[in-house]
Amino acid sequence: MRVLMGIFTDRGSKYAVSGGPCQSADEAKAFVKTLCRRKKFAKATHNTWAVILPDGTPIKNDDGEAGAGLVILRMLEREERVGEIIVVTRWFGGVHLGGDRFRRVQDAVRVYWDAP
Repeated sequence: MRVLMGIFTDRGSKYAVSGGPCQSADEAKAFVKTLCRRKKFAKATHNTWAVILPDGTPIKNDDGEAGAGLVILRMLEREERVGEIIVVTRWFGGVHLGGDRFRRVQDAVRVYWDAP
């Protein structure tokens, strides 16, 4: 599991991104559960995630950030990344971001992929 904290802030909302190998729906749920054992992540407003399983099955979860899981899933599909879960975490800062929230999700995924 790789976790990148405090990757950026937008109008008070703070972001982190996490990821790692994932071979099944059970592993995906376990990954998010393990992440949320960290108090900071358990208190996050949203932990949105997606994965494409090795058999080609797409799984996503918006965790209240409507459409965000699909944004991650589409990025995974475009890059043909299979068996890798990506979780974008947001702590709401008091200002609604509107459509910009999808750009921030994309930015977070790119930060994860570009990190050494």
